[in-house]
Amino acid sequence: MANYTAADVKKLRELTGAGMMDCKKALDEAEGNVEKAVELLRVKGQKGVAKREGRSAENGAVVSLIADDNTSGVLVELKCETDFVAKGDKFQAVANTLAQHVAATAPADIAALLASEIEAGKTVQAYVDEANANLGEKIVLDRFERFADGHVTAYMHRTMPDLPPQIGVLVELDKENAEVAKGVAQHIAAFAPKYLSREDVPADVVEAERRVAEETTRAEGKPEAALPKIVEGRVNGFFKEVTLLGQPYALDNKKSVQQILDEAGVTLKRFARIKVGI
Repeated sequence: MANYTAADVKKLRELTGAGMMDCKKALDEAEGNVEKAVELLRVKGQKGVAKREGRSAENGAVVSLIADDNTSGVLVELKCETDFVAKGDKFQAVANTLAQHVAATAPADIAALLASEIEAGKTVQAYVDEANANLGEKIVLDRFERFADGHVTAYMHRTMPDLPPQIGVLVELDKENAEVAKGVAQHIAAFAPKYLSREDVPADVVEAERRVAEETTRAEGKPEAALPKIVEGRVNGFFKEVTLLGQPYALDNKKSVQQILDEAGVTLKRFARIKVGI
């Protein structure tokens, strides 16, 4: 039997993120040599990456990084298979490192991000694959947001107290107003608007909603002469529901988000909301 101690097992777990039994098996195979055991676990982990490709990664975390002067900010979603891994320090360290890289390099899209070099000779894709191998779960990086053209604020929401944030919101105002930015970001986290304004709703989406409203109104037996007004009212209700600026403000539902912004003298240029796995 290989000669190693409980301290060796603990050290190997800290170095690799592997489970206790996997560490013991690796130390047995490496005859107690921790460095060799690390290498064995990494090789076995890389072999397991392909096997994990078909698995579902619906847990994870959203992390944010905001510049000290609030002129830029990023959100990054990193997914894994279980909440056990999601709340681990190693997983969260990987997510925060990726956020720092996004903030520093401003990639154009996810493909550019994955192909970029995060360490000497190592792409982001290779870095994620390495995390996959070390943590023993499928790790997925497929969404990020970066704003850098105004006053940027983030709001992070935990759905469970022992888990990292599962919802992240990024807002960008045309000028500084920390209170409004925070309030609107919290509103977005809670009410999940799909679009900023009416103008941002695709024409085909509006047309489909109008057809549904008309067919529903006819099915209800409403008078033909009243159809246009009823349909228009229902379409307006749809806009109010799905557009941020049209929604009643969470902290004062007698006013719309647009009214809150107007009263503060600021313009919301854009927003992003990421919820893990959705």
